[in-house]
Amino acid sequence: MRRKTFGTILLIGIFASLGGVAYKVTENYWLMKSREIRKNPAKALDYLPEAALRIKDFRRAKFEGGKKVWELFGEEARYLKAEKQLLIKKPRMILYQKDGSTVESTANAGQMWLAGEDGEMERAQLSGEVQVQYRGYVLSTDEIHYLKGKNQVVLPGKVAVKSDGMELEGVGMEIALDDEKMRLLHKVRTRIEPQKLEKRKARTDGQKKSKL
Repeated sequence: MRRKTFGTILLIGIFASLGGVAYKVTENYWLMKSREIRKNPAKALDYLPEAALRIKDFRRAKFEGGKKVWELFGEEARYLKAEKQLLIKKPRMILYQKDGSTVESTANAGQMWLAGEDGEMERAQLSGEVQVQYRGYVLSTDEIHYLKGKNQVVLPGKVAVKSDGMELEGVGMEIALDDEKMRLLHKVRTRIEPQKLEKRKARTDGQKKSKL
């Protein structure tokens, strides 16, 4: 009887020891992962269960040298682990230029592709009733692409451009953000109202003089 009791106590002791070792290993693992997430918050997405990969009131931003490079908002975002891709409902994307100006885009749906260990944005696509505001111009189209490597915005379909005194239509547009140049590619049609253009030029010149 005593031998049986001793064996039972020994087994309980072994299982308790194994449980303690497992707990310590698990604790160390999650401490390591928490440090990793603190250094790179985007990593948290990789450890979320599939059911939790929906984010309400989504917001994400990129900083370099203490300054914003881009910012992305959405009513809701869903993260696809395998594809390293974010699907965003009602996105609003802002690209910040070196001179303080912005390129702001809104749409019905958006996609963002992430790359590297830091989850850096590689490219983004907005679609459905897209509007882009850039240096006093309002661009309307069905789809736009932002290519980080080229720092370029591409509008592949039909594009309508409006500003004070001028309206443009065409198919396909490229915006080179580094050079601050817009280029309509095909089937370009233009409508100009000279009086409004003069007023706009006078207003722009006045703003430049006030900054000097």
